[in-house]
This record gives sequence, C-alpha cells and structure tokens, in this order.
Amino acid sequence: MKTDCIFCMIVAGKAPAAKVAESEHALAFLDLFPTVEGHTLVVPKRHYDDVFGADDVTLGAVHALARRVSIAMDRALAPDGLMMFQLNRAAAGQTVFHYHAHLVPRSAGSEFRIHGRGKADEAALAALAQRIAAALPD
Repeated sequence: MKTDCIFCMIVAGKAPAAKVAESEHALAFLDLFPTVEGHTLVVPKRHYDDVFGADDVTLGAVHALARRVSIAMDRALAPDGLMMFQLNRAAAGQTVFHYHAHLVPRSAGSEFRIHGRGKADEAALAALAQRIAAALPD
C-alpha cells in the first residue's frame, strides 16, 4: 500500500467509496467524479502505478471483476452500450497513478468524455452501488 494513493486508501478501508463488488485481488467502486451515472472503477488491491508494472494475475483479476460488474451494470442500468478503458501515465490521461480500469455506461448519441467534471452526491452513489451490486451474476 502506498500511503499517498487514494485507491490504496480505499482498498484499505481508510477512505470512503461506494463499493460495487470485490474479489481476492480486485475492488470495484463508483467514481466520485463520474462522467455519467454508473461510472465505475476497478482497481487491484495491490498497488501498481500502471499496466507496465502489474503482474498477469493482477491484470486477470481486475478484468475478470470488470466483466462481472459490466454484466451487473447491463442488468441494473440497461445502457445502450458500455465503454471500458484504461489509461497509463500522464501523457495518456492517467490522473490517479494506481492501475485501474473504467467502466462507463453509454447512451446512444451521448457526449464522449473520459473524465468527469464534478463531484457526485455520495448518498446517491451509495444507493446506485447497491443497485448494481444486487444485479451481480453468481
């Protein structure tokens, strides 16, 4: 754990987050600054700055959890599509330097954005996280 990393703090339970799902090696939670309702982040529980340092087990765990959460988002939110992306290093747009994947529900014709512009209501995030979590596949 890096003490100056917000995602490490969330994984350790030392910072709040609207958690959606977790596995042995990964955690999914709603983005506090979402581009759209349901914007979810999936992070490894172990700190890696980016894809270049992460190991295969960790990458597989993050993306396996991302798939489970994607299915739940499809069931709970019924988006027209789902965008999954991952950024590495500042030049690529990475702003939190802890490896993570973004899951973003998409509506046909909606504006394309990578980063949110405002902080979401934490109570609304908690309710939405419960709604998505309830739709997780077994």
